Amino acid sequence: MAGYGRWIAAGGIVLLAVAWIASGVLTREPPAEPEPRAAQSMAVAVETRAAEPVERILVLQGQVEPDQRVRVRAETAGQVAEWAVTRGAEVAAEDLLARLRIDDREAQRRQAIARERGAESDFEATRRLHQQGHASRTELDAREAELEAARAAREAAELDLRNTRIRAPLAGIVHQRLAEPGDFVGRGDPVAEIIDNDPLLAVVQVPQHQIGRVERGQMARIRFLDGRTAEGEVRFVARVAEPGTRTFRLEVEVPNPDGALPSGLSAGVEIPTDIVRAHRVSPAVMSLGDDGRVGVKTVDDADRVAFHPVEVVRTAADGVWVTGLPDEARVITVGQGFVTEGERVRPQAAGETER
Repeated sequence: MAGYGRWIAAGGIVLLAVAWIASGVLTREPPAEPEPRAAQSMAVAVETRAAEPVERILVLQGQVEPDQRVRVRAETAGQVAEWAVTRGAEVAAEDLLARLRIDDREAQRRQAIARERGAESDFEATRRLHQQGHASRTELDAREAELEAARAAREAAELDLRNTRIRAPLAGIVHQRLAEPGDFVGRGDPVAEIIDNDPLLAVVQVPQHQIGRVERGQMARIRFLDGRTAEGEVRFVARVAEPGTRTFRLEVEVPNPDGALPSGLSAGVEIPTDIVRAHRVSPAVMSLGDDGRVGVKTVDDADRVAFHPVEVVRTAADGVWVTGLPDEARVITVGQGFVTEGERVRPQAAGETER
């Protein structure tokens, strides 16, 4: 009996312990669930930029050509006897370039002079007879016609003789000698090429969507590949496009009085067309919008991201000048690639963005 009582007492103690533990579990309040943290807006670095007046510049590539390039041609046939100048020589207008062999031209000139004198004597004699009534008017007219023909023959012989001396038609440089002593040239054959490098012409092709920005009289800046620069004036703008390229020829006249600039050089031509208000930004802050246009992201007064399509109007060593932004804009300089248009952000001054 004593053992049975001990078992009953032990069972009662166990039941009391279980009841006590269960009462604590049942009466204890469940732990409170943690409140969700509000999502924080992304921090971006911004810089406030104000628009400034900037020249809109049309930049074109082309080459420099001489103002005039003339091929001097023989005005009579003959063999080249000698040259009076060397290749590359500077000549003035009417300077002697080369001489053709005279051959029998001098004899023909003397013969033409003699015929003219005889025709003149016949005309004077017939005129006196006509005044005395011994010659008809028809005879006098015939003698006068013979005299005019003789004069014309004499002038032609003298001209042919003068044409054996080939002269420069303009001032310039003898660029090529196209016939050398001993060569036979016919009437109209090229003998030399002369170029005039003052002024020079910077020749470029203007795309059709830019042709409305240029006109005669505009000033232009020319940059050569060797670092030299010059200034000139737009002298010619074509009014008909090239059939193959649909571009328009434009010529800038560049003074070259000392001949220091040779023709044939490649050159960049910058033509200021107007003045616009633009912002200077780094190319790194530019991105593509959903429609594929290039633009810059800014932060508006409500701290939301705005995307502005821009147009580059000028490039510089420290950035590019663009139009399309508000007159004063907070440009996102760091983090623009991780935010989208309309998203709220935490703008911070450049250099203070949280990491």
